[in-house]
Amino acid sequence: MTTTLIRNADFVIAWDSSAKNHAYMPGADVAYEDGVIRFVGRGYEGVADTVIDGAGFMVMPGLINIHSHPSSEPMNKGLTDEVGSPGFYNSSLYEYLPIFRGRGDEVQSCVRVALSELLLSGVTTLADLSMAHPGWLDLLAESGMRVCIAPMFRSARWYTKNGHVVEYEWNEKAGEKAMAEALSLIERAEQHPSGRLFGMVVPSQIDTCTESLLRESSQEAKARGVSWQIHAAQAVSEFHEITRRHGFTPIGWLEHLGLLNERAIVGHGIFLDDHPSTPWHTKRDLSILADTGTTVAHCPTVFARRGMTLKDIGRYRRAGVNIGIGTDTYPHNMLDEMRLAAYLARTQATDPRTLTSNDLFAAVTVNGARALGRDDIGRLAPNCRADMVLVDVTHPRMRPARDPLRSLIYAAGDRAVHSVIVDGQMVVQDGKLLTIDYAAAAASLHEAQKRMMADVPRHDWNHRHVDQLSPPTFRTL
Repeated sequence: MTTTLIRNADFVIAWDSSAKNHAYMPGADVAYEDGVIRFVGRGYEGVADTVIDGAGFMVMPGLINIHSHPSSEPMNKGLTDEVGSPGFYNSSLYEYLPIFRGRGDEVQSCVRVALSELLLSGVTTLADLSMAHPGWLDLLAESGMRVCIAPMFRSARWYTKNGHVVEYEWNEKAGEKAMAEALSLIERAEQHPSGRLFGMVVPSQIDTCTESLLRESSQEAKARGVSWQIHAAQAVSEFHEITRRHGFTPIGWLEHLGLLNERAIVGHGIFLDDHPSTPWHTKRDLSILADTGTTVAHCPTVFARRGMTLKDIGRYRRAGVNIGIGTDTYPHNMLDEMRLAAYLARTQATDPRTLTSNDLFAAVTVNGARALGRDDIGRLAPNCRADMVLVDVTHPRMRPARDPLRSLIYAAGDRAVHSVIVDGQMVVQDGKLLTIDYAAAAASLHEAQKRMMADVPRHDWNHRHVDQLSPPTFRTL
């Protein structure tokens, strides 16, 4: 066994078990042995095989991202920044996302770019909601990240013939088969030699899954002791579709089916029965989420692009809802996502006190860990996994560093992330990624996007050129 000591860090964000909260600990040490934290405090007197000088650094727990789509979203950079279908309440889910899709080897470039950006912004644990693709597990393992694989499956695909009506092509047997394949993949992930992969059961969207698939998938998650996640209350069109089909809101329907509990995660959870865009005759959804212990995966950037947002994260938190955060889309930068989450909460609430930095940090650490069923990540405490981030508090963007976490979130961002450690292994050092060639992956993705764009007219319902769907900023001379 080998022990690494981070000695005399300027700040350690340590876990205060008595207060059940994070706390600043100036001038502290962190020692870890073979991927497990053994000591957090001052004056470590044990042996150490490697010593890292903590002067000039803040050591904090690695960030936990509970909702992301690495295999597809990086491909959309420059395409969906200003896109929203007016016929779908400015959602681009139904018209644009199915056609802006990488295929084959292009997926690996997407994944490498996303994981690179996530690691460089301090993410050590990721929930990867993707459709299964070749080499997925080994690709995740090579990054050095801790990953919850979440292979999505569904009973139907959505499409449109006119840009304002969502239609569904149902194939229940295909959905059952895809779920069986997903469960097999989760088993393989948990047996992966890296030891850093685990699983989650994910029926894709509430409107693309049959009642039986929803019930069976939840039962499988419970039997396997893993979390269960679904996209729900993520679009106005979806809200109306579920109320039309069942007479319940999306959250109400999930509760009616008995699917909400402490291991259930609702991806997005924006359009509740009291949201201004989806008023309903009930006002129960928020209390349902709180009373069942359900987590909401809040992903502000992807919706802010379309002029939508959750109202608001502070209100959910005060109601007792467990809130985690995900990047969902590009850029896969968790610190940027946190900053936007804070600002949107305050503007939606018209109250600068609706969300504190303490609340925000809990969302990306212990709240995310709870959602994933883990008590060994998201905090710096003995016997937790050695997943941590070293922030350069001497970086000019961090100065003045009177409150270093606030300086990181609201000013410096990923520019101050110096090192990232996952399971005791250094994966980012001096701001450089050690496990993935980020530049090569980005170059490959650039070429892949060109191939994808050339194929867009074939997949679009109206056979439009990509420049018609997503006009460039300026005309070309």
